[in-house]
Amino acid sequence: MIKTLEEALNYISELEAENKALREELEHYRSRNRAGRKKHDDTWLASYNAFVEKYESGMTIMGIVSQGEISRRTAYRYKAYYDALKRE
Repeated sequence: MIKTLEEALNYISELEAENKALREELEHYRSRNRAGRKKHDDTWLASYNAFVEKYESGMTIMGIVSQGEISRRTAYRYKAYYDALKRE
């Protein structure tokens, strides 16, 4: 419980210092490089479209994977996305 003006001013300065530290931490998290796949950016879209062209031309998933451009997991992820779009 704050009883004097001096205590209130001290408490305010403590809160301002804590707020500054939290803002710096937040900025650190905002500016970090996010690992993992970036969903639906230009690179993803180009890779997906290449997969669709090959898949629709009759290539099997393992045939597409054997070309070495995408992993097996990515190919199955693209296939699931492709199937979901076809259902809609």
